[in-house]
Amino acid sequence: MEWLQIPLSQSLLSQWETSISDWIFVIALAFLGFEFIRYAVLKRLSWNLAGDSATNFVTMIVSLTGGAILLGAFYIGVMFAAYQFAVFDIPLTLATVLICIVLADLAYYWEHRFTHRVNLAWATHTVHHSSPHFNISVASRFGPMDSFWPILFHVPLAYLGFHPVVVFLATAIVLEYQTFLHTESIRKLPRPFEWIMNTPSHHRVHHGANDAYIDKNYAGMFIIWDRLFGTFAEEKDPVVYGLKNPINSINPITVFFHGFVRLGRKISQARGVGDVFGALFAPPEWTPRSASRRHPRSA
Repeated sequence: MEWLQIPLSQSLLSQWETSISDWIFVIALAFLGFEFIRYAVLKRLSWNLAGDSATNFVTMIVSLTGGAILLGAFYIGVMFAAYQFAVFDIPLTLATVLICIVLADLAYYWEHRFTHRVNLAWATHTVHHSSPHFNISVASRFGPMDSFWPILFHVPLAYLGFHPVVVFLATAIVLEYQTFLHTESIRKLPRPFEWIMNTPSHHRVHHGANDAYIDKNYAGMFIIWDRLFGTFAEEKDPVVYGLKNPINSINPITVFFHGFVRLGRKISQARGVGDVFGALFAPPEWTPRSASRRHPRSA
């Protein structure tokens, strides 16, 4: 196993990150073509489906050219600043990359859970869940602040001693893995794989508005986190995709900003500082006016 300890350069890891992202995008486009053929065969192809898929790519472009670029320099700066105070001096090797992937996936689980259970974060993540369809283009459906929240969960990795370039690569792998989870064309995989890894079946549950599926299966790569932390649900009943309170729109502007519009309404109903705090940081089912409990994703 000496090959796991061979030193790797920062430039090589950066090349791997870029190559992975580029190739996954190309493969995903080809897979989307296959899914559209499948829709046509099943007589499910419609203008709404096509428009929704186009909207997914529009939100991706806007999110990447807006939030990602503006926050990119800040994110990189924060990561390298944290690395200056690293607790351990972790070398750049394939072994440490593999370890970082596992830890980055654990960080993603908690980041993902956070974006579902905190109103301010849900206001942007709700964009990803607002499509009533489920195909690989949904993986590109991003919200205005999707590039911000990962910063909070990646800094501990740099502080531990993982070089930021390793964290960037590990995070890219965790995110790109999830691209192919967004599909109905792959049913359940062999049981051992389904038990350990996140799969299309598990991720369909995560996108479901069914009562039994709400806030389940937050995993990125390894579904074992959901099993460990009590958020796992198996796909049994047919999945109803989207939000409890659907937006019923394929307008990219409506899709991109609907979460913050709904958050603004909650804030406007606030009756004091406590309600404003609740509107921003309570779970999505919380309502300022009556502090009553509604179903998650009703906002």
